[in-house]
Amino acid sequence: MKLTLFITLSFLTILFSCNTKDIKVTSPSNLLEVKIVNSEEGLLLELSKSNQSLMHIDLGKFALDKGIIGNTYQIEDVQYTSKDETWKPVYGERNSVRNHYNELELVLKDKTSGKFVRIICRLYDEGVAFRYFFDQTTFDNAVVEKELTSFNLNGDYEAWVTTNAQGYYEKKHISQIEEACERPFVIRQNEQSYLAIGEAALVDFARMKLKCNSGKENSLQTELTGTVDLKGADYKTPWRYVMVAENPGELLENNYFVLNLNEPNKIKDTSWIKPGKVIREVTLTTKGGMACVDFAAKHNLQYVEFDAGWYGNEYDDTSDATTVTVDPKRSPGPLDLQYVINYAKEKGVGVILYVNRRALEKQLDEILPLYKSWDIAGLKYGFVNVGPQTWTSWVHDAVRKAADYQLMVDVHDEYRPTGYSRTFPNLITQEGIRGDEESPSTEHTLITLFTRMIAGAGDNTNCFLAPRVSEKMGGKAGQMAKAIMLYSPWQFVYWYDRPEGSPHKKGGAGSAEGIIEESEELGFYDALPTVWDETKVLEGEIGEYATVVRRTGEDWFVGSLTANKARSLEISFSFLDEGKAYEATIFSQDASGLEDNKVTLETLAVNQKTIFSRTLVENSGLAVIIRKK
Repeated sequence: MKLTLFITLSFLTILFSCNTKDIKVTSPSNLLEVKIVNSEEGLLLELSKSNQSLMHIDLGKFALDKGIIGNTYQIEDVQYTSKDETWKPVYGERNSVRNHYNELELVLKDKTSGKFVRIICRLYDEGVAFRYFFDQTTFDNAVVEKELTSFNLNGDYEAWVTTNAQGYYEKKHISQIEEACERPFVIRQNEQSYLAIGEAALVDFARMKLKCNSGKENSLQTELTGTVDLKGADYKTPWRYVMVAENPGELLENNYFVLNLNEPNKIKDTSWIKPGKVIREVTLTTKGGMACVDFAAKHNLQYVEFDAGWYGNEYDDTSDATTVTVDPKRSPGPLDLQYVINYAKEKGVGVILYVNRRALEKQLDEILPLYKSWDIAGLKYGFVNVGPQTWTSWVHDAVRKAADYQLMVDVHDEYRPTGYSRTFPNLITQEGIRGDEESPSTEHTLITLFTRMIAGAGDNTNCFLAPRVSEKMGGKAGQMAKAIMLYSPWQFVYWYDRPEGSPHKKGGAGSAEGIIEESEELGFYDALPTVWDETKVLEGEIGEYATVVRRTGEDWFVGSLTANKARSLEISFSFLDEGKAYEATIFSQDASGLEDNKVTLETLAVNQKTIFSRTLVENSGLAVIIRKK
């Protein structure tokens, strides 16, 4: 990874023996300001934009196994630092990321216990982030039972909330929230002000969620999923952050903010980390595997994934993931997995294996070197435990161990990212999303886009031919748009479908009859990249509509969706190079309607001055590929 640094450091150290005057720091362009206030009521962080207060945050209070700290702090030291760097990710939604912030560091002494806490606060133009560090000597053997950080707003604003990582999002006022909710937690203050509260660099701490603070009006308080042994957490918390934007698109476009709060890449040789498109093999047969490999090679897919059941019943603790023992409830077999792996290698296609957490927990150290010897490209970790500190540490250790054997990882089910893919980019994607397995409406997808996708890549298990596409999810053209708009370096496509030549499946996941027939429509997925050099969110309202534009090399891809209302779409192609001629291929919903679920293809000569107009029927979308002539 190449790293370019432009660092300016200015240190100011002030020693205090009692409370001090307010401490301030502004963002690099002076857009945002943070003021730290230390009073008898505790330590407060006041966040404002253009002199308008956005929220104030209660800092530094924790319930330990031996009492509460943080009711009264004495400020011992303050330091100010500025940093401006540009780094290049191994892959991503953009080919370079700027990390530009002003930082203050506070050293605090709890007056009651004498314990020392450091708080580092970074202020970006995109938002504020802070984390706590606990003095190892005075916190030796301490356990955090509760974190009492609270985010206090000046109104009962609307928010889009869900209680679990794959849950259904609802729009509620803060006062209506009854249970702890997932992060990122997106709030609409008004038409020009949106906030996202979240967590970054969660590696070995308990997961944070947000719940209503019963002691304060319009206040959200952190709720940890279990207690935290501070020694096991290396005496620090993850980052807590508040992103600030004028519209939902700005929140999404700035999601590199979460990556910036994580440590740089620790894998020296990343040549084996390769994003790509994946087709799922569900018949668990040699014939089905070879059909998927042939289809992948023909249609520019990079991977075939063997799904649950290839080593036995995934829910049976006795199933052995070192063996190829097909679950008879899912398939009659036969499956010669090594033959398929070798065949795929000859065709330039990689193989991914699904392994449930039951086998992972007891066999991880055994199967990783074994799968490396089989020439496997990566693993999909299924149904991993998430939330408590123990399981948070376990899953990230499992990612690091996979890197030792040059294996990529997709974590499925309730795990949500907090930016660890920057540090270990073999963690290539994850679920933690209400994907197409749950048949989300277009409205729900347009909520997911501006909430869950702020956190990072989401394996949405994109469908194409399954009946649910037209019945519930907005048609084929909408699915194409989603594959552009919902970022995932491993993009699973044709989730419920199988190639021609694949045998009839017996049971388990996947469609029994969904055979993919050759058509012009497939050309979209053939051409689709999964990582990008540039990303722009041209427009968007949460749950209503959005248009996202992404570039890879010289090619541009446009995805647009509308939910419950037909929409007149108008896009300026001003992002194209001046003076260059392009050809646009447009995949749109056929005018006959969703019932027929047909895609209309057309080509159009375009350039930087083109204003592209189309009418989208309700609950539909379109996708556009733009190439230089």
